[in-house]
Amino acid sequence: MDIVGLIIFLAIGAAAGWLAGLVMGRGFGLLGNIIVGVLGAVIAGFLLPGILPIGGILGQILHAAIGAVILLFVLRLLKR
Repeated sequence: MDIVGLIIFLAIGAAAGWLAGLVMGRGFGLLGNIIVGVLGAVIAGFLLPGILPIGGILGQILHAAIGAVILLFVLRLLKR
C-alpha cells in the first residue's frame, strides 16, 4: 500500500467512525473514529459481504459505518 492508499484508508475509517458515533450518540475523537471505523469495516466484511450495492468510496464508508455501529452496539451491551 502506498502513502495515498493509506491516507484514503484512514480517511474512510475516520468518516465511518464519525458516522457511527453520530448514530450511537457518542464521539470518539479523530484517532478513536479511525479505529472504530477500521474495525467496523472488518466486522462488516465478515458479517455483511455484498449487502450494499453502492460502489466507490461512499459505499465503503457506509459499509464500514454499519459495521462500526454493530461494534459499538455490542460493546455497549457488554459494558452493562
